[in-house]
Amino acid sequence: MGTVSNRLPTPPRQAAPSDATGQLARGALWALAAVVAGVLAMGVTAGLGLWAAGAADLPGGTGAFVAVLAAVVVMAAGGQVALSGDAGDLAGTQAELTAMPLSVTLVGALVTGAVFLRPLRHHAVAPARALLALAVPTVLLWLAALGGLSALARHDFPISLSGGTTEDTGDLGDLGDLFKDLLDAANPKVGFTTDVGPTLFYGLLWILGVLVVALLVSRSSPLPTRYVRRHQAIRPAASAVLLLLLAYVGVALVIGLVVAATKGHTAETFAVLLLGLPNIAWLALGVGIGGAWDGRAEGPFGLPMPQILDSVLRGGDGGKDLSTVDLGSLASYDARAWWLLPVAAVLILGAAFVMAVRSPAGVKPWQHGLHLGVAFGLAVLVVMPLTLVEARFGLSILGIGDLGALGAEVILRPHIWAMFGLAVLWGMVAGIIGGFLATRVRRHGEVPVTKATEESTED
Repeated sequence: MGTVSNRLPTPPRQAAPSDATGQLARGALWALAAVVAGVLAMGVTAGLGLWAAGAADLPGGTGAFVAVLAAVVVMAAGGQVALSGDAGDLAGTQAELTAMPLSVTLVGALVTGAVFLRPLRHHAVAPARALLALAVPTVLLWLAALGGLSALARHDFPISLSGGTTEDTGDLGDLGDLFKDLLDAANPKVGFTTDVGPTLFYGLLWILGVLVVALLVSRSSPLPTRYVRRHQAIRPAASAVLLLLLAYVGVALVIGLVVAATKGHTAETFAVLLLGLPNIAWLALGVGIGGAWDGRAEGPFGLPMPQILDSVLRGGDGGKDLSTVDLGSLASYDARAWWLLPVAAVLILGAAFVMAVRSPAGVKPWQHGLHLGVAFGLAVLVVMPLTLVEARFGLSILGIGDLGALGAEVILRPHIWAMFGLAVLWGMVAGIIGGFLATRVRRHGEVPVTKATEESTED
């Protein structure tokens, strides 16, 4: 007769609460590291760029520099900075600035994305819960950091006109000198503040975009199980387009360093490199594929930009009408602008070849064309609007008009949908060609054919 065991059945093993708590704690620490690293990288880049631009000499000392630095970082993350002016009852002021310092934006996105992906590198598949445990605190901490920077990004600067000459006021003559004296007595000033609501909204879109793009372009970071099959079509195209954008920035950086070393104006050139290099590089990409911008520059000062672009924006009639910035208009001032077309062809074809080599062997050339066309078109819809620039400053005295020496306007607006169509067309053609070129290269999932393999196949 068998014995009856007195053992109780062992309950099924459940995840300990401490494991979930530990996962959340690790996610929060990595999120903090990603946000801190991203903000520091953006701050250092913006600080060096502002220092090269001479912002260290702004009136107000260290406090003014810190405020401007915070404003630049906020703008780089998509935030809204509002300009304001005050000259009492004697004058009215108008100031507006819409621009993104994309060098700061790019550095922050690359550093934040790299640190965010770091804890995922040893996993084959990442559960959705694990990704959320990392992404949610990253988003919340980023918004908190952006809110803190917004509080710092506010300052007022006094405007002094006493150092000017009669020539500064054109035909106003002695009357202009009188207006200057009156304005100095009114203590005119210009300042800036941050619109917190729009800043947090666009900052949320910015950080979500950075995290999504980081997961899409990374070849080693895991995805949830349901997306594993799809990533073989998405990731090669997404990483190839990112490589194309970075290649343009790299080429522009080399050209900028050569200009700084040979043409003089070293500090000004480094200011452009550290603050607005992708603005110029991606404009060159858009022009190279046949895209265009509408713009105007008028007044005694403008945004830092290559001389050829400034010449096109100012046009031949004093800059009163919008000029078209495209391959033809740039080449009319400098024939070397035609090189933007073959450079675009070579770099886009190179990106297509890289995409095809990294794709599974079974993907056909027409599928490569479809993948790259869609990816390039979507990238243009995201990137090219960031090159928008609208900057205005005006001062009217007693309502009788603007003083030319104190008013300026710079506008640069891309033709988004036209460039989207061109990007899709270029991507499809280059993707098909790249797919054919990659047929002679061993690709992912392809088994090399050897003599032994051929003999076993014949048997």
